[in-house]
Amino acid sequence: MTDDEILLGLALTVVLATGSQILASKLRVPALIILLPVGFAAGAITDVIHPEKLLGPDFSAMVSLAVAVILYDAGLGLDVRKLAHHTRGIVGRLLVYGVLLTFLVTGTVAPAMFGMPLRVAAMLGMILVVSGPTVVGPILDFVRPSDKVRRILIWEGTLTDPIGAILGALTFHAVASSHRIDIGRGYQLGQFMLSLAVGLAGGIVGTALLWFTLRTLRLGETLGTLAQLAIVIGVSAGCDIVRDDTGLIAAIVAGLAVSNIRGFDMPARRPFLETLVQLIIGLLFVSISSTVTPASLVPVLLPSLGLIAILVLVVRPLVAFGAAARTDLSRGERAFVGWMDPRGIVAAATASAFSAGLVERGVPGASKVLPVTFLVIVGTVLLYALTAAPVARRLGVVRAEGTRVLLVGGEPWVVDLGRALRSAGLDVLMWAGLEEERERIKRAGLELAKGDLLATAINPGARLEGVTAVFLATDDDDFNALASIVMQDNVEGPVYRVGPPHDSHGVVAPYTGGDILFGRSLVRHVLAERYGRGARFLVQPAAAPLPPEYDTLFVVRADHRLDPVTEGRKSVPQDGDTVVLLGPAPTTAPR
Repeated sequence: MTDDEILLGLALTVVLATGSQILASKLRVPALIILLPVGFAAGAITDVIHPEKLLGPDFSAMVSLAVAVILYDAGLGLDVRKLAHHTRGIVGRLLVYGVLLTFLVTGTVAPAMFGMPLRVAAMLGMILVVSGPTVVGPILDFVRPSDKVRRILIWEGTLTDPIGAILGALTFHAVASSHRIDIGRGYQLGQFMLSLAVGLAGGIVGTALLWFTLRTLRLGETLGTLAQLAIVIGVSAGCDIVRDDTGLIAAIVAGLAVSNIRGFDMPARRPFLETLVQLIIGLLFVSISSTVTPASLVPVLLPSLGLIAILVLVVRPLVAFGAAARTDLSRGERAFVGWMDPRGIVAAATASAFSAGLVERGVPGASKVLPVTFLVIVGTVLLYALTAAPVARRLGVVRAEGTRVLLVGGEPWVVDLGRALRSAGLDVLMWAGLEEERERIKRAGLELAKGDLLATAINPGARLEGVTAVFLATDDDDFNALASIVMQDNVEGPVYRVGPPHDSHGVVAPYTGGDILFGRSLVRHVLAERYGRGARFLVQPAAAPLPPEYDTLFVVRADHRLDPVTEGRKSVPQDGDTVVLLGPAPTTAPR
């Protein structure tokens, strides 16, 4: 290829990857639904986007390092403390049963369905055991199942990727070096344990280096993010040199360590690292799908649909039934876990790498591995993305609609506001730092969050499960301002704060943006003073006449969504809504 063609190919890949994800976000569908057909079409129409022509034999190595970065980022979002009791056992059994049953069933039916040798069918079966957080996460964000179900599926999708990649590498070497799969005499088990040991050792080395850079050197956000990338890529590459695909285990171990070991001084990893991960995902899917030709899909299209049906209707339900038996999951939760197993980026990456290697070695039937995997990815993602929401609603595992408010602060007026919001039909969770304030919240009968909730909430790798809106109303305006910035990415909905005094000389509060509650006339000290002089909160139907001199603070919609009055907009109540008001202070203070 000429230099101009290479430049055009690289630019087109980036533009298609980014544009597809923007379109997917507007359509509210997983990006994979757009990325795969776009890459496939681009590969069929043009000759400049093929990764083998752009990057040559180095493409496979770059894919491995890119997937390592993706899995490190996924590990940063996993909290081991939430994987307890039955949940841990369910995830473990899903991994074991899923790998074994998917491998055995696919390896059994693929020779007859696709006309491929048993050893190639075994390679296909091992490729298809993986799922992945890059496809599971967006679907679950749209469906909004219960937190327990979400944790199980995210953990399974994240952990199955490196395990599947390692097993895939072992199967590849067995297929490429002999005419049979040597699974007897414990040889492959020993090889797997050796690969696992190399990956764990690499993860420990990576964790130590991350501790040194993030904790000892205390690098800032920019250098800290660069250090993470360099360490993850360096350690993953070193592990892959020692043992193929062990770098993926090292990457996820390092991510888990950073997010779960107390004392890590994690710099804010957003937006750069997450932006990079999103770009990598788009580039990989577009590049890999561009290598699939229409001519290779036609012969395997109908058999692939049959394989998808077997995986979706037989294999996954059996795996979920065995994993969730005798646990505290409800029947609906078990059924939904049995209806969620899309394939993602690691399946595409391993199929691209391993099928190409087998084709080069002249293994019969190896050319069918990539198109079959491509169709299984497209088919499972489309099926689950289109059906997950109605299935979840039918099974009753969708979180109740409405707003779950996290109200931060323990002053008397804040606690009384929490009671008013609860009386309006909202689910209210409160947090305060001082023991006196926490006791006040308990006496009011409100749900009190754990003491470390705010430490979790401002952790860049954390996620406040179930919280859909945060109101920061402590008596420290700078804390409210800083927390509103840091927590923004960790909550499904908006983060608001009460306004600081107009003549404030605080360090941060007067100079930061963000949504300010109640407008400029009802800043924090004004609210506290009015409450101290006897003003009280009133909850009433929106259709009732508003009392004189009352200020509207919130509108609770008929479906229990909370719409606050902010500095930038006013909430207009409608019939069926409820309003939360703040009354005037009496002319004489109550005794």
